[in-house]
Amino acid sequence: MTTIPTQARVVIIGGGIVGCSVAYHLTKLGWRDVVLLERKQLTSGTTWHAAGLIGQLRSSANMTRLAKYTADLYRGLEAETGLATGMRTVGSISVALTPERREELYRNASMARAFGVPVEELSPSEVKDRYPHMNIEGVTAGVWLPTDGQGDPANIALALAKGARAKGAQIVEGVKVTGIGMAGGLARSVDWQMGEERGSITCEHVVNCAGMWGREVGQMAGVTVPLQACEHFYIVTEPVPGLTQMPVLRVPDECAYYKEDAGKYLLGAFEPKAKPWGMNGIPEGFCFDQLPEDFDHFEPILERAVHRLPVLAEAGIHTFFNGPESFTPDVAYNLGQSPEVANFWVAAGFNSIGIQSAGGAGMALAAWMDTGEKPFDLGDVDVARNQPFQRNRRYLAARATESLGLLYADHFPYRQKTTARGIRRSPFHAQLAAAGAVFGEAGGWERPAYYSDPANPVPYSHGWGRQPWFASSAAEHAAIRAGVGAYDMSSFGKIRVEGAEAEAFLNHVCGADLSVPVGRIVYTQFLNSHGGIEADVTVTRLSETVFLVVTPAVTRPRDQAWLRRHLGEWRATIADVTAGEGALAIMGPRARELLALVSPDDFSNAAHPFGHAREVEIGMGLARAHRVSYVGELGWEIYVSSDMAGHVLETVLEAGADLGLRLVGMHAVDSCRIEKAFRHFGHDITSEDHILEAGLGFAVRTQKADFIGRDAVLRKREAGLSRRMVQLRLTDPEPLLYHNEPVLRDGRIVGHVTSGNYGHHLGGAIGMAYVPCEEEQPEALLASSYEIEVAGRRFAAIASLAPLYDPRSERMKA
Repeated sequence: MTTIPTQARVVIIGGGIVGCSVAYHLTKLGWRDVVLLERKQLTSGTTWHAAGLIGQLRSSANMTRLAKYTADLYRGLEAETGLATGMRTVGSISVALTPERREELYRNASMARAFGVPVEELSPSEVKDRYPHMNIEGVTAGVWLPTDGQGDPANIALALAKGARAKGAQIVEGVKVTGIGMAGGLARSVDWQMGEERGSITCEHVVNCAGMWGREVGQMAGVTVPLQACEHFYIVTEPVPGLTQMPVLRVPDECAYYKEDAGKYLLGAFEPKAKPWGMNGIPEGFCFDQLPEDFDHFEPILERAVHRLPVLAEAGIHTFFNGPESFTPDVAYNLGQSPEVANFWVAAGFNSIGIQSAGGAGMALAAWMDTGEKPFDLGDVDVARNQPFQRNRRYLAARATESLGLLYADHFPYRQKTTARGIRRSPFHAQLAAAGAVFGEAGGWERPAYYSDPANPVPYSHGWGRQPWFASSAAEHAAIRAGVGAYDMSSFGKIRVEGAEAEAFLNHVCGADLSVPVGRIVYTQFLNSHGGIEADVTVTRLSETVFLVVTPAVTRPRDQAWLRRHLGEWRATIADVTAGEGALAIMGPRARELLALVSPDDFSNAAHPFGHAREVEIGMGLARAHRVSYVGELGWEIYVSSDMAGHVLETVLEAGADLGLRLVGMHAVDSCRIEKAFRHFGHDITSEDHILEAGLGFAVRTQKADFIGRDAVLRKREAGLSRRMVQLRLTDPEPLLYHNEPVLRDGRIVGHVTSGNYGHHLGGAIGMAYVPCEEEQPEALLASSYEIEVAGRRFAAIASLAPLYDPRSERMKA
């Protein structure tokens, strides 16, 4: 009989490929007392029926790094463990049937070159040469990735489990986790049941690798893990005569993928409207189970597949499979340290790419647990990005109908979800909607993306080129630059830090000096021990003991968790007050003129200089005016309690009518900020980007008392920079930049665009990028010739270290 220990260093919950990978990598780092508990049998949830595709190109450099690691790991597992993994490097072909998909594939090919992934663009005839079974009718282009592969998911997981056992991990099957014991805000024990036997394991860490049970396991510890199981379909044919090894084939415009295996075809689908499953709980006995067939749901996919691969018409169906897989609201998996419980870790919700992600995800999570810091930026998948409301089951079921299909939908920039919308609204929402706001979503918040005439609305369309709303956004951009614009920033996170030692605590966490007079606003970052940027915020001193930290909307939970984890013995409290205030930004050369019409207060430079906040009267209400700017113009952010927000907006709109006030959406805000070279957190600056290399050394005060990251800043100053962030403007006004486009210096790829948008005032697309600069002076760096590759074409670019727009910030401080 298996003996379950009563204590362990770490308990991993879930024995799919991800849980086995975490156990394998922790033991590889020397961890002992590693216990993995599996409710039934290893791989019995989702892993056993996965298609086993091993792709390497992902949506960002670090996600690609993880995928490449996964492929390399699997290639060596068989030699290490003696278990066959079925790993074969067969390559993959993705084809386009529309001009839009062709643009996406070619942009992806450019991105692959920037990330060091071998790639080749294919014409339709070249697709036919590499995949002779394919009917290329309607094919506009293809992309060939020679290093992609496929493997046997169950055997890969069992090989990882064997490797973990060999290094001391204890893996116990048939054990259901029934609860997690909490004390002092930490997970202290894991309760279990095996048959009639019950017990508990005290532990230092808990890892949730429970797959489609991940949400429920998270709830045991009060941790948000938003994911929803959906039905996922594929068929396996009878043997096809003459069928030999073939690349993996993806035809996303037909929602289909094809894998050859042992002379048979596996045809899988990511249909546009998915079928959520298990909303009322997963059956207790679920183990290697299939769901009922739904041929009517799959039939449209199959009809197109027979047309695309005519050999299927003669092949009988051996297996019609329907099994559940878990999907997240934003189709990115959940990985990392939970924001609610410091010793509760998550690796779950892999959106049907668990096999190709598991190796890298296990490696990254194990390294994070081992050192206490992320090994590199994982913001794309960090579980701390999730908002608490997203654990709502009705929300998850509604969003899941869309999220599965998004895997093969066109990955257009700014693409908005259409399901589960309207959940979080600012106090200005109804008034802005009546004024013609067209809303996008961020962290569940409805935010105006741009404005159109309510009587003749311009819908939120998506594509790679200029969309119908592009002109509206350009006009809003012009209003900020030449007149006055107002935009809703209520969604930005607001964290109140209060207490006798609030100043000392924030000086420990922040790179800048927070020992400032009441009313001062400080732009600063939270740094990690490597000098990387964990948060990009403003901190306003409201009183001797009260500070307001303002963060991007989607990072508020993560930033608040960072503060809470470093609070220690400091006498201070931390509270989310985001919903308590609306925030209206009034920006542009005529902002002072407008505020003079709505307030008796003095907004002159002498009375209200840049970087200061104070209480003001607006209309018949009270507000707090912060003189800062994210768009590079004179302006104020007006913070007003939610009960008076509607009145303040009415007052501003009425007074602004004669000044040409224009309501502005977030597209224009972003295009203005990139002209000013303001960094965007999560793209231009992340946890692995050193603050000095990001060009933000002005926001650090190493002269003050010790703070997190200070030593790393001093070391970098002594050693010198190895790369620098530059701003790039295309000289051709037509191409558009978004992100991840390769940057070439003197004809050689040296980096990629971290964020991009169109500079309407500067007359061309703008991108931010890091460029290597070993022992180079700025003059030499800028003297080079720069190009940016867009969908396979190279365009000349002008590089600058100083902002191309208003480099001395004279307009903001006017």
